[in-house]
Amino acid sequence: MSFRTLAARVLFIVLTIGATEAYAVDLSAAIGESFAAADTLADIQEENADAKACLEGLCWPRGQFAVDVEAAAEEKGDALVRFPSARTTSNPTNDRVAMQWYAARDEEGHAMKAPAIIVVHESGSGMTVGQVMAKGLRNQGFHTFMIQLPGYGLRKVPGEKKNGAEFLIRMKQSIADVRRARDAVAALPLVDADHIAVQGTSLGGFVASDAAALDDGFDSVFLLLSGGDLHDIIHHGHREAAEVRKRLEAAGIQGEALVELINTIEPLRIAHRLDPKRTWLYNGTYDQVVPLENGQALAAAAHLAPEHHVQLSANHYSGVVFIPYVLTHIRSRIDAVEQPKASD
Repeated sequence: MSFRTLAARVLFIVLTIGATEAYAVDLSAAIGESFAAADTLADIQEENADAKACLEGLCWPRGQFAVDVEAAAEEKGDALVRFPSARTTSNPTNDRVAMQWYAARDEEGHAMKAPAIIVVHESGSGMTVGQVMAKGLRNQGFHTFMIQLPGYGLRKVPGEKKNGAEFLIRMKQSIADVRRARDAVAALPLVDADHIAVQGTSLGGFVASDAAALDDGFDSVFLLLSGGDLHDIIHHGHREAAEVRKRLEAAGIQGEALVELINTIEPLRIAHRLDPKRTWLYNGTYDQVVPLENGQALAAAAHLAPEHHVQLSANHYSGVVFIPYVLTHIRSRIDAVEQPKASD
């Protein structure tokens, strides 16, 4: 598939998904308000020594925090949600998490109570796929919250350059922020806290898988173009993976030092903690950034049944043409998870 053809298809998908966004949902009752929240991160219960060591490096002291709702920038959702990062750095701009809230709405266009999905974006600076996923899932009837990861969007410091040394620090912060986002969202009005899911794409998929494996915080987990064995992906992967490798090498992080650092966030160490009945993984069979075998490694570690590991006839970029399918599949899987709850 040529770049021009792929770009045209991406544009078509964006326009199709955004077609129902001719107006913003009125969240004026929440904008300007602050809501009290608290971490519900569970105590570590893990018999495997290696997994326990990994978890101890990813968790943080639980506490209470405020969730503030602000007016959204144009075409950036219906409201902006801010809260303090669970793992702080020396940068206050980076340490204040931002989420774009796309509100679920009824047939008349009014905001309504509905389940929520935390959407974790890809590595691109524009977070384009993350925003497409957030809008598309909102159109499926969910409140969606696209979280801006450290160094992105409102958390980016002007003039700051990305370097390899900060990559792993920010990955740990991202994992903690996504898990805390679950508790921030649960404190907001109109959110049905009985079902809060997480969806991540590419970089966001790695973050989401680790955040979901910390405990049983998320009711459903959807990982798109993601996998395991990060060292293998960074060492052999193309495009984004190769860029990460170059930044790490430029920072002097390579060889055993690279293996040791990446191991601290390796999804395969804790993937067995994901609930295989409530986790779905989507991989491209021709993906050269996150190869299929890396997806298969994660699926095996998480004990996913074949129907929970969806293989798409695409590479890392042409996979965007399957976004409409993935959106409806997520809707149907959450409905299926919710049915047993309703009969309890």
